[in-house]
Order: sequence, then structure tokens, then C-alpha cells
Amino acid sequence: MSEAGNGSTPARPARGAGAAGALPAAASGWRFLPLAALIMLADQLIKAWMVQHFAPLERVHVLRVLDIILTYNTGAAFSFLSDASGWQRWLFVLLALGVSAALIVWLRRLRVAVQGLLACGLSLIVGGALGNMIDRLTLGRVVDFIHVHWRQAYFPAFNLADSAITVGAVVLLIDAWRETRAARRVRG
Repeated sequence: MSEAGNGSTPARPARGAGAAGALPAAASGWRFLPLAALIMLADQLIKAWMVQHFAPLERVHVLRVLDIILTYNTGAAFSFLSDASGWQRWLFVLLALGVSAALIVWLRRLRVAVQGLLACGLSLIVGGALGNMIDRLTLGRVVDFIHVHWRQAYFPAFNLADSAITVGAVVLLIDAWRETRAARRVRG
């Protein structure tokens, strides 16, 4: 029987900081913000190196399935809206700022001791989103350089920031899966 005496299991604590007030920054998901900064820095350094050392569309074969190539993308994932007249640059800048701000607020409310995996995933997404946003602000387009292919099937080129966003999304899915499994164990 639960502490409440009604036979039900006690409610699981909320995933945020709760009504007791804000967590100290060191105990919150903000502990993972240096990861976001590291992603942004590494992404920008690699892109700067690529622009200095490669001509547009210059290709170096690394593996049978991997090329390094300097390309630019004015759109979003898979060149979405790349043919638009330029307004999409500012749309994607605003989206990156808005989503990143919301995720940073969410990070502040997380208990890193319990929700470290979630905080890690969110920080990877923030770092990637802001890394690509810097390109849009400074160059008007995003620098891409990783090109994966299989035989004659070529996938859209991407960069470290895109990789961080993708890995961050996978980490969020893993965290959600773990939460679901834990909830089932508590219930049953």
C-alpha cells in the first residue's frame, strides 16, 4: 500500500524542477550547455577550414560510401526551400533562435542527476541548431561537407551541426523509450 493509504502507487515526480522552485544551475540541465558550445565551436572551425581549403563542389573520396565535399545549402534539411527567394534565411534563423531558447529553458528545469540523458540530447540539438544559424547569419547559407552515398544513390550533404541534431533526436527517443519502460515497471 502506498504512503497515501489508498492502495495506488505514489505519483512519479514531474520531469521538471517542480513547484519547489528553480534548481541550482549546476544541478540543472544547464550543466550540459558546454556540450552545445563545443558542438557550435567544432562545427564552425570545421566549416571555416573547409571553406579555406576546398573549392565549391571539390570532392575527396574517403571511403567507398563517404566523400568530403564543399557544398552550400540555402534551405533546410534535404534542401527544403533552397529555391526560395531569400526569405527562408530569416525564417530558419528565427526558428533556430526560438527552438533553442525553448530548449534552454527546458534544460534549466531538468534535474541533471535523473534526466542527464534528456539534457544531453537537448544540448546536442541546441548546439547543432545554433551552429547552422551562425552560417545563415554570416554567410546567408549553410556549409555542408559530409556526403554519404551507396553505389549511385547519393544522400544530401550534411555537416557536424546536422549530425548533432540527428544524434540529439535519437538520444531523445532513447530517453523516451527508457521512461516508458520505467513507467511500465512501476505499474506492473
